[in-house]
Amino acid sequence: MRAPAGLEAGSRLVLASHNKGKLAEFSALLGGFGITVISASELGLPEPDETATTFTGNAELKALAAAKASGLPALADDSGLCVSALGGAPGIYSARWAGPDKDFDGAMRRIEEGIGSDERDAWFVCVLCLAFPDGSIRSFEGRIDGVIAPAPRGAAGHGYDPIFIPAGETRTFAEMSDDEKNAISHRARAFAAFRAACLP
Repeated sequence: MRAPAGLEAGSRLVLASHNKGKLAEFSALLGGFGITVISASELGLPEPDETATTFTGNAELKALAAAKASGLPALADDSGLCVSALGGAPGIYSARWAGPDKDFDGAMRRIEEGIGSDERDAWFVCVLCLAFPDGSIRSFEGRIDGVIAPAPRGAAGHGYDPIFIPAGETRTFAEMSDDEKNAISHRARAFAAFRAACLP
């Protein structure tokens, strides 16, 4: 399928997510480009089942569903924490590990229980997909490597941020300001590639 054209200043863009943390992050990242961001929840769009087996597949599924339902360009991401000692888990199942109640404290304990003190290598992956109502899509991947902290630290961020220390840092994502995290995160890296290709 052909690659979609980029977005123009003044465009309306649906963010295909019901996650308030992601909405805040993307609103900050998209600031200054003249793009009006509308969340899927504002439009009452359902969340499609994430049935793909890769980050890219799930991002494309969500973006296409939102673009076709809204008649507007849509941006979706699929992201997750991958832990080497767990064979890359939770990976695409990162949100599901937290369960329907979004119990990330429990999910972080599950990770800690499954790894050894010397097996703490981990990485975050984010794939962004821009889709248009005609079905055209383009995807961009970002990754940041790091380690699992000995215990959760920090109150900022969301999800697994309290247990992830990016390479070259001593602080977890949850101990960083939004600006500090957004400068280096997996989502910021995917967004940089998206911005270069698709934004005015």
